[in-house]
Amino acid sequence: MKNRDSLTKLVTAVDHRGPGQHGPDTVPSGFLSLDRALGGGFRKRDLVVLGGDVGSGKSAFALSLALRSAAGGSRVVLLSGEMNDNRLLERALAIQARARIDDIRAAQLREAERAALGAAALRIQDLPLVLRPLGQDFESTVATAWEHGLDLLVIDYLQLVPPLGARATHDEDTAASVRALKALALERQIVCLTISQLLRFDGSRPDPRPTLDDFGALGAVKHHADVVLNLYREEMYRPEGGVEGAAELIVAKNRNGPTGFVDLYFYQHWLRFEDMLDADR
Repeated sequence: MKNRDSLTKLVTAVDHRGPGQHGPDTVPSGFLSLDRALGGGFRKRDLVVLGGDVGSGKSAFALSLALRSAAGGSRVVLLSGEMNDNRLLERALAIQARARIDDIRAAQLREAERAALGAAALRIQDLPLVLRPLGQDFESTVATAWEHGLDLLVIDYLQLVPPLGARATHDEDTAASVRALKALALERQIVCLTISQLLRFDGSRPDPRPTLDDFGALGAVKHHADVVLNLYREEMYRPEGGVEGAAELIVAKNRNGPTGFVDLYFYQHWLRFEDMLDADR
């Protein structure tokens, strides 16, 4: 009987949505090609893991995604283990204003750039977006997020999440954090996206594109994450052959649909990623 009632509600909800509309459990990333690849965007209760080599732009992409998702109306909290509020806002301004981060820090901006920075500040201040450092322990980290209410929690990064308890190895700590964040997504009915280092990555192999096995952590990411995204920039490994700024966002795992990849462009001096099919947003 319970299954019948649930199915009736589900079919009714689908019937009442127009073509292309998605349900209330969908949280768009704001990158249209990625959302299309994921059937409309991330889904609440999912754990999403974003990996990539050192210097590939993982933090910049996660912040870009947080800004775009918030611009679409999602409530977003980004917690950083490496930067304080001001550094995060500085980076957000660079992304939104298309300004060099060093020029912002040194206040060396032309008149047009200052105007763009002011307009970007106005846009950011009105977004349902909170940027904060990680807490000192797991409980305070979680509490910081719940103070604001949210649809999407972004954590930068997994290996800096305060451990739940003492364990024998770093891999065990990381695996425990993966399981805890997945449980958090389920309990709070949110999307939890965490950046992760690639502890088993070897950039000298014939194809240096990251794989699920590169995360290590006793296979926790491979098994427990619902969606795994890997950033790959060919120019980092083949400077003479790779197109400057070109990036692949590889959908290495997608529990709810197919895998594949999305073409992005990285403006490194602005810390800004753009969707090749949505470059003007």
